[in-house]
Amino acid sequence: MTYAASRDADPESNWPRGSYLGRLTEAALGDLLTLGRPRRFGARDLLVRQGDTDRHTLLLLTGFTKVTATAQNGRESLLAIRLGGDIIGEMAAVGDMPRTATVTACGPVTARAVPHETLRAFLLRRPDAALELTGIVSERLRWANNRRLEFRGYNVKERLARILVDLAASHGRPGRDGVELGFTLTQPELAALTGAAEPTVHKALKELRDAELIATGYRTTTVLDLDLLREEARLLPSDLD
Repeated sequence: MTYAASRDADPESNWPRGSYLGRLTEAALGDLLTLGRPRRFGARDLLVRQGDTDRHTLLLLTGFTKVTATAQNGRESLLAIRLGGDIIGEMAAVGDMPRTATVTACGPVTARAVPHETLRAFLLRRPDAALELTGIVSERLRWANNRRLEFRGYNVKERLARILVDLAASHGRPGRDGVELGFTLTQPELAALTGAAEPTVHKALKELRDAELIATGYRTTTVLDLDLLREEARLLPSDLD
């Protein structure tokens, strides 16, 4: 797995190739990072709020955020995570619609806030960047669809393994013992992502650790054997592209 070199003024930025910023050419990235204005957020600050009608986009430079949505019955669900290199709020920017989710900082976060008309102008003059954004949106839709399908087709351990494989592919970094996710999700959050009860997720995590497929530690989860984890997830070769 390869990663983009640090290309922003911030020396801590090192965006995964699966992220939006990590996919852009040097020219497109240099253009994009001159737009908007810098923003900083602290732990538990809201970057965007579900239902709001503001339309700017946020380019995450560093940090870790969680995407949640609240249903009409008041139940909140964890939908996804977003890290440095990811783009937030692109749907509200390119379409005149309210925010569909809330994004919360899980620690210090740095970003650039780009007005929607500025982003649109950038995408018109940089069709390569527009295509990459289309790919990001498509992959996020595929992620959501896969989660719905997996609720009926796979057991909890298999669903958990599939989520960890996806996160390793999109946000993992090579580490000493395997692929490090660089963040940790609580068991209630993993339960929300897998659509399972927390005790069942606890058991599945233990089984994956006992099989030496993953290791969990302070603020990180490491996939120790990605190939075997893919087998555990019952992923076909066509699923691994």
